[in-house]
Amino acid sequence: MGYELRVERDAPLAYAELASVSAQAGFELRGSHEAGEVLARHGDSAHQIATWSGRLVGQPGSDWQVAQLARLTDLMGARLVGEDGEAYGIRNGVVEQINGAATYEFGKLEEIIAAGPADWSV
Repeated sequence: MGYELRVERDAPLAYAELASVSAQAGFELRGSHEAGEVLARHGDSAHQIATWSGRLVGQPGSDWQVAQLARLTDLMGARLVGEDGEAYGIRNGVVEQINGAATYEFGKLEEIIAAGPADWSV
């Protein structure tokens, strides 16, 4: 099991809303109200970026997956939060992690998305 990023917001996220936002943003939602997954495409392949089980959670293995999760979260008006309380988001087209006063920039959203899902372990 990898590091978990969870989508949080003040109002509960309904499956129907997740389906609507996912479709509008070009993501694919597979499964049901009880259990599912959100997929993002790169080239001819679909890659899981999050799972759904009444809440939306991702276990990214690449900057691309973090960027896709941040993009989806932003479209839902939610926050993307890590296990240690750090936040992930997009500001001025840059994907970043914020932990207290420290900020780490992953890079420009469009460049990360174009590069694709290269695993961190590689």
